[in-house]
Amino acid sequence: MNSAFDAAAIRARAEVAIAVALETGREAVRFRRDSDPGILAVENKGLQDFVTVADKRAEQTIRHGLLSRFPDDTFMGEESGGLSDGVGTWVVDPIDGTTNYIRGFRHWGVSIAFVAGGRTEIGVVYDAAEDKVFHAMRGGGAFQDGLAIRAAATDDPANALVILGHSRKTSFDDYLALSRRLHERGIDYRRMGAAAIDLIRVAEGVADLYYERHLNAWDMLAGALIAEEAGAVVAMPPIDKLLAEGGPVIAHAPGLAGEFAFILDIEGLSVAG
Repeated sequence: MNSAFDAAAIRARAEVAIAVALETGREAVRFRRDSDPGILAVENKGLQDFVTVADKRAEQTIRHGLLSRFPDDTFMGEESGGLSDGVGTWVVDPIDGTTNYIRGFRHWGVSIAFVAGGRTEIGVVYDAAEDKVFHAMRGGGAFQDGLAIRAAATDDPANALVILGHSRKTSFDDYLALSRRLHERGIDYRRMGAAAIDLIRVAEGVADLYYERHLNAWDMLAGALIAEEAGAVVAMPPIDKLLAEGGPVIAHAPGLAGEFAFILDIEGLSVAG
């Protein structure tokens, strides 16, 4: 445990984050249901990166919910930015999978991570498709609405289900080459468009691998901790590097470590922990 935050301090933050994620997620669901569709897409910052009124409202709700209880913590959000102070920072994506959200595809969520001492200590993700909250505290296991979850026991690639992500910051040719390799191995794969939820699918054993070559820290940190605590093999760059510039993440069922070792080699990563 990081010396600045004992177990009780981490637990208190996790409890608040769970409540805030649930409140924010349900509020975003109501907002989309009750709004004129034309109001949702207010700004377009570029391909794959829409900003909506809902994003901004959600981040304000999360910021207030967390910092009103823990005013000495710092906050880094996808919409408002911010920097880590190196002590204790909330890293937040208010709506991960914004394009899905805009179009009414219920594969999106709210992602809240708490980082201290160079490690993610808390991960909380609201899953809109299931109206459930997944969470983990480092060393304490992973849970869905308080019930323990585990990564899949899959050990045969022919039975594996993979979720891939793709960022326009990376090579599409490399993405196609990876897709082809999986296809040739008989592995079924999907692209869903919400990293936090994709990582949750690995954590709960629905999928056997999630991999994306570039994500921002707020997209991955919460889901990656939950996957790791559920027993998945997780690899990503050091937290400081992710907070500054983002990077890749890999999470997969432990029984398929040999099958997916080549991805670790591609990224030059080692397994977390």
